[in-house]
Amino acid sequence: MIFPAIDIQNKRSVRLFKGDFNQEIVINPDPVAQASTYETAGIKALHVVDLDGAKAGKPVNYDSIVGIRQVFRGVIEVGGGIRDEATIKAYLEAGVNRVILGSVALKQAEFTKRMLATYGAERIVIGVDGLEGNVATEGWLEQSEVTMATLIREMVMAGAQYFIVTDISRDGTMSGANEILLSQLQAQFPEATIIASGGIRHREDIVSLRKKGITHCIVGKALYEGPLTLADVVALEEELC
Repeated sequence: MIFPAIDIQNKRSVRLFKGDFNQEIVINPDPVAQASTYETAGIKALHVVDLDGAKAGKPVNYDSIVGIRQVFRGVIEVGGGIRDEATIKAYLEAGVNRVILGSVALKQAEFTKRMLATYGAERIVIGVDGLEGNVATEGWLEQSEVTMATLIREMVMAGAQYFIVTDISRDGTMSGANEILLSQLQAQFPEATIIASGGIRHREDIVSLRKKGITHCIVGKALYEGPLTLADVVALEEELC
């Protein structure tokens, strides 16, 4: 599955460069209108991040995300500032299909495991973001000494299925996905589904990832700068499914 990304900051859809909140490009002043365009184009899934929420540790753009759910019929996964069960329930009850637990998966492992047990692996996705193989947290503002593999192993043992793996150094750069890291993690944890995020440029990157066993990915900047089109995404979904 291919997830076009909508990253929301100050109620606008933006793209960041290497996760730097100060290096933003406004993609659409209205994220809901953007989602409606994706629905019309035939897109089947969206990756939505509340960037303000990631910094604040609580939802900030909840209303915009609910608006996206109202105009988009496909799968929606949401991350950014989801740190408690009340927020998880609010998103799921609003019709969001999956919520992403990132910083909390590392800092509150027992809570995360409890949420996996309560809501199941189809609803709780683990976000594993990092640099040089180590996990970053708090909207990528903090770097830990825990490796990505260590976090994935612990969460797999707790029943997690889906892991969004982002190499921050590739995010927003269109320099290509970190295929070595992604394929190594997928090989190390064959029972898990590794979702590639960061650096994807064009359809050939997506095809290359599929050949290495990475069947899910998130695309962002490439859609807005032209190398990848919505039509490409729809065609690839049909071709590679």
